[in-house]
Amino acid sequence: MVDFVRENHGMSIRGACRTMGISRTVYRYQPDTSRDQPIIDALLALVDLYPSRGFDKFFPQLRRQGHIWNHKRVHRIYCKMNLNIRRKGKKRLPNRYPDPLSVPDSMNQCWSADFMSDALWHGQRFRTFNLVDDFNREVLAIEIDLSLPAQRVTRVLDRVAA
Repeated sequence: MVDFVRENHGMSIRGACRTMGISRTVYRYQPDTSRDQPIIDALLALVDLYPSRGFDKFFPQLRRQGHIWNHKRVHRIYCKMNLNIRRKGKKRLPNRYPDPLSVPDSMNQCWSADFMSDALWHGQRFRTFNLVDDFNREVLAIEIDLSLPAQRVTRVLDRVAA
C-alpha cells in the first residue's frame, strides 16, 4: 500500500509511511526464514515419531529436548506446515460373523411382534400391532387403532397365548 501511495502521489517513503500510519521499520522489514529451518526439522522429526499428536504435545517435548524457541514462533511454523489440520483415521468395522437365522421346528415355538404406522388419506395416523408365527408365517393377530397402549398389547398377547 505504501508503494501505491509513493507511485501515484510522488511521495517519499517517509511521507507515505506517515500517511499510511506505519513505521518505516515495518515497511522495510524482511523476515529471515532461514532461521526457521531447525524448527521445521525438529517438528518433522516429532511428526514422524508421533503422527497422532498435536502442537500441545509437541511444544513441551521440544522444550524437554533443550530448545528454547518461543511458542508463538513454533506455532506459526507448525500452522504454516499445515500440521494443524486434523487427520482422520480410517474407521474400521470389526469382522462380523452373523449366525444364520434359526428356523423353529414346530408351531407356536417362536413368534415375532412388530408395530407399524401409516396415515389415512386425510392425514389421520393409525398404528398396527402384528403378531406372526415364525414356523409357518401365519398371522396370529393384528390390532389396529389410533393409539395402542401397553395394556392393550398385553391383552392381545394373552388372548393369543390362551
